[in-house]
Amino acid sequence: MYESILVATDGSEAATEATAHAIELAQRFDATLYGIAVLESRTEYDNAIVDPEEVTRRQRERAETTLGAVEDAADDAGVTVETAVRSGVPAEEILAYAAETDVDAIVIGARGRSSFQGAILGSTIDRIVRSATRPVLIAGNDR
Repeated sequence: MYESILVATDGSEAATEATAHAIELAQRFDATLYGIAVLESRTEYDNAIVDPEEVTRRQRERAETTLGAVEDAADDAGVTVETAVRSGVPAEEILAYAAETDVDAIVIGARGRSSFQGAILGSTIDRIVRSATRPVLIAGNDR
């Protein structure tokens, strides 16, 4: 059914749950797992007080750490995994990466890391679900 699966992650609890679901699916179907973390280009730090380069550096570090955890969990489960860090609008980058890798399904967490990101993620999920040309599984929704 699935030869490849994409999991989008930001390191949040919901994204960790999405990663577990994606790994389980990849394991069950002997599928390749792709992981993506997107450095949000629309930040809550759009002012002169916080250095934008520092924000980007921290975002990249967090993304690399998060994707490292995805790689470790996939390796532990015997699942082949490839990861990517992208910059931009999350929904656009996730959908573009899904198309580039031609995955069979997208798995994404229900909420992001902060209230700001949570609001963005809500619109991200909505846009992915409405625009995706492949199945989308939303994990970690405890509402």
